[in-house]
Amino acid sequence: MTDTTPRVALERRGPILHIRLDRVGKRNAADQRMLHELALAYGELDRDPALRVGVVSAAGDHFTAGLDLADIAPRIATGRPELVPEGGLDPWGLQTRPVSKPVVLAVQGTCFTLGIELALASDVVVAADSTVFAQLEVARGIMPFGGATVRFPRLGWGDAMRWMLTGDRFDAAEALRIGLVQEVVPHGTELERALALAERVAAQAPLAVQATLAAARAAQPATTDAVAGLLPAAQRLAATGDARRAAESYLTVTPVAFEGS
Repeated sequence: MTDTTPRVALERRGPILHIRLDRVGKRNAADQRMLHELALAYGELDRDPALRVGVVSAAGDHFTAGLDLADIAPRIATGRPELVPEGGLDPWGLQTRPVSKPVVLAVQGTCFTLGIELALASDVVVAADSTVFAQLEVARGIMPFGGATVRFPRLGWGDAMRWMLTGDRFDAAEALRIGLVQEVVPHGTELERALALAERVAAQAPLAVQATLAAARAAQPATTDAVAGLLPAAQRLAATGDARRAAESYLTVTPVAFEGS
């Protein structure tokens, strides 16, 4: 039976749109439906003049375990996955222009792969002290294709390479040190703090906020060519033997011996 349960819940709190990932049974791992629903939420935030700020959080003990590889990996290997439906905006700002309004992120527990990339694409990030991060695509025989290779090095080349090239896990204190998150708070208070920050932003002149955001983004280095090459590179890697071996290892919980083929 096809699971039709919504993956993303929306709540309007005055000028704030609270977007909550809600696939708790899978540690909020993102399948194509979640990606579509999240993109549609960003489209709504962008279009509605009554909305000034977005807050993204996740239900349960974990922000996200990353991509649901059982659903997404075959789509990547066989062609370009349909990630952004009509009316949506790419939350990672790669397949479409980015959302024009600020986004505050609240993370907790597991925050892997595309969770880090969503943090890198957001404007302010609040992390619970329970949060564990990992950009672990290389351990799965693939590469980050949600913007980490473009944005993570802006925080510092060595720090980015330390975590992207090893796939090792790191904690909230390290995330704060390298600038991935802006505040670390006790577990269970991260959403409250994110909403409080969003309320401060929403209280300012909205056109001035949006113009400030746009000007800051315009000052970032151009990365058009790098972004264009992400999905094709990920597709090539997804079709390799190492990626297949990593997927089998993940399912059987056994070590994988990569062969470079």
